[in-house]
Amino acid sequence: MQRFLRREYAFLQKPLNLWSRLLLLLAAVLVAGSLYFPLWGIHLEAPQYEEGLEMTIYAHSIEGGNDGQDLVEINMLNHYIGMKSISQADFNEMQIMPFVLGLFIILALRAAVFGYMGAVVDLFVLSAYFGAFSIGAFYYRLHSYGHNLDPTAPMNVEPFTPLLFGTQKIANFTQSSYPQTGTYLLWGFMLALILAIWFSRKEKLPSLSSDSR
Repeated sequence: MQRFLRREYAFLQKPLNLWSRLLLLLAAVLVAGSLYFPLWGIHLEAPQYEEGLEMTIYAHSIEGGNDGQDLVEINMLNHYIGMKSISQADFNEMQIMPFVLGLFIILALRAAVFGYMGAVVDLFVLSAYFGAFSIGAFYYRLHSYGHNLDPTAPMNVEPFTPLLFGTQKIANFTQSSYPQTGTYLLWGFMLALILAIWFSRKEKLPSLSSDSR
């Protein structure tokens, strides 16, 4: 066990080479870009809506297509089946997500400057945990919206969970839910961290010997 711990400690102390540092700079740019692009998109199609209804989720906001009118229409439909209106105020995670992503940018730049493996591994673990938590919170939100239906609503439907990923039929609507550019940029950020670790995995530890006599 001690041998394993020593080996892992030595790995975390490895220096980063130039390629790894450049990848960390790229990672910071990718995270910054994700703040300006949508993370997820939900599209609804039905005979009465020829062009469909769009709802786009950013790190900091929820926006409806057609200058916001699509979200108004979606909430009207939700009211008809007894579903709670979709409101940005209910998504508390949107208040902290931009700050968390900003922290990732700072940590990526810090790792590039100080240049040791442990900083990259810590950032990867932290971002992976945050990504898993965000997806879990998103799924829980969808489940809550689809299962807490008002029984006195004009139209009764069986409780359901809107799809997190894919396409499904709900009454006479077809719902499609897929990641968008912002999420792809965050996946690129994670890939850049993995490559930064990979390119410096064989670097030698700095010598501890002293030249002073």
